[in-house]
Amino acid sequence: KGRSPGEWIRGTFQRFRGSSPHSGDSSPSSPYGQDSPVEEETTEVIPTFDELLKAGHLSEASQQLIDRENDLFQEETEEESLQQPSVDRLAEDRRALEKHLTETLQQSLSLSLEDIHNETAVGALTTALTSAVKAVHQEEEQTRLREQRGCKALSCWKKLHDWNLLRLVERRMENPLESPVSQEEQSSIQTDICSMGRQLKQDLLFVVLVVKSCYPPQSNICQLYASLYHQTFSARLRKIADFGLEDKDATFLLRWVNEYYPGIFQKPELSSEIDSAALGKLLPKELLEPLEEQYLSKQKTDLSDYMNQVLQLEDRKWSSGEEAKREDGCYTSPLAYDIIQGINGMVNAAEKVTGNRQKAQTITHQLPGFMTKYNQLQSVLQVNKQISHIKASLCCVEQFRDVLLGKNHLFPHEVKEECLVLLMDIELSAHSCLLIPIHKILKPQYKKLGTTDWLRKNGFEKLWRSLEVELLKFQDVPHLGRQELIGRLHQEVTEEYVRRLLRRDVKLKDPEQQQRASTVITQNAESLNTLFSRMGSKRDWLKEILIKIAEVLRLQDVPALQMHIASLGSAHPDLSEKHVVALLKLKTNISKMDRKKIITTFSDTMKETRAGGDARLFFFKVEI
Repeated sequence: KGRSPGEWIRGTFQRFRGSSPHSGDSSPSSPYGQDSPVEEETTEVIPTFDELLKAGHLSEASQQLIDRENDLFQEETEEESLQQPSVDRLAEDRRALEKHLTETLQQSLSLSLEDIHNETAVGALTTALTSAVKAVHQEEEQTRLREQRGCKALSCWKKLHDWNLLRLVERRMENPLESPVSQEEQSSIQTDICSMGRQLKQDLLFVVLVVKSCYPPQSNICQLYASLYHQTFSARLRKIADFGLEDKDATFLLRWVNEYYPGIFQKPELSSEIDSAALGKLLPKELLEPLEEQYLSKQKTDLSDYMNQVLQLEDRKWSSGEEAKREDGCYTSPLAYDIIQGINGMVNAAEKVTGNRQKAQTITHQLPGFMTKYNQLQSVLQVNKQISHIKASLCCVEQFRDVLLGKNHLFPHEVKEECLVLLMDIELSAHSCLLIPIHKILKPQYKKLGTTDWLRKNGFEKLWRSLEVELLKFQDVPHLGRQELIGRLHQEVTEEYVRRLLRRDVKLKDPEQQQRASTVITQNAESLNTLFSRMGSKRDWLKEILIKIAEVLRLQDVPALQMHIASLGSAHPDLSEKHVVALLKLKTNISKMDRKKIITTFSDTMKETRAGGDARLFFFKVEI
């Protein structure tokens, strides 16, 4: 058998590279004209090109081809007829190497994640792939040398490498892993998407854990594979999106695009190697938007239907005359809780499906309409005096308010503001229904306030006792609603107290009477605050209003009165000149001139005063 082409070429061209003109070949010989047995034993046997291919040593085979090619370019004296067989054989061997290279690259993902602990299998794969990758990089370097020589470009092995990986990825995504668990409830489209996603995830993990070690760091092979899988997955999903999907399939597709797929790259093994942001979206905007509109429209309808069902269920209870249920002794209603849970679940799900919070919030545009219906039904309850349900509704109001103010991510600003206004209407209406009867009961005691009898006999005591009895009737109002209800009664009683006082039924002619009135008002303020605070009111600032009014009655010095009334106006910017005049007229010993000075100072102060953040409105409801 003759020598291999590689040996022949090396032997042929060595004659022209400084060897002895008398030597027949490059092999050393013994002085006796025979090969030395010792040298024959120590001579390194160089594998042939075919042997290297068969052994899978592609980088060494590639280097042989490069050496042969370089030898051909360095030789300028050899006749073209002698060079041509070497060139032809070189081209033939290069094609053979390309074939082996392609086969090796196509086996890059031949093992599964379960096989990574099989050292023998992984070792065989990584050895072959590492050699193939090295061959590609050697060829890239050789390509640069060819360009410098001005030679015709050969096929680019970098492109060959990338093309083979793309074909490999496409083939695996066309025949993805089947789910190990039965997916009977999934449509064929959902099963297909899920299988491709599972294949993508497992293959990328294998790339990071095994394939990456076969490439130099600068190749960024993990990102390359990620982009190929992204490109292939995206192409398949585009075809699916063009079908005109049913609601469930459209939702499933959106969820994969916006939630499940990005979630794959959050795995620590992948996030450290792959820049998922550089991959972009799986679907373009023109395909995503119609799917999102279809999904959001369905969610809006579902939420509206759900809220109406909850309201109808409550309405049937009200219409039947059934009393509201109690929990811990308080009337309660599940309506707000059920609605809030529904909204919270659907908006959070919509944000995941669409990947956009503002779009997800749009499904709550139905909420103001629901609250309007709820308010209308509350009006019917109030007409029918269904007190237990009215009390239960106050808990609903507070629950709705808490979620509107505390969970801004669920609602657009305009929806939140509109609903808060509607809740205020519902609450005020319920308060009025519950408090008006109490004010009727208290009216006889109100009439005694600000009278001589009140000042002499302190008729306030009966009012206080009646209040205590009536307040106990609110113990069955849920805590959240009771606090506001009792707070409002606290304010309305204080308003009535001031209103009766400023009617000037009593005339305080001297400092002694004024001091007496001041003491009585201060004591009344403390008593009212103690009672209402014990029952749940948080409006202790109402006590300060009465104490400041008492101080006006006590003070006799005009400058002191000017300062004190100006201070009262700053704290309560709705205090008017009419209120101040009525208050000063209780002190009949103040001259008209002094009263005018005080009023002028007050007016000037109020013109320059802007209501601060802690200013509270009170006097606008106290009619003179």
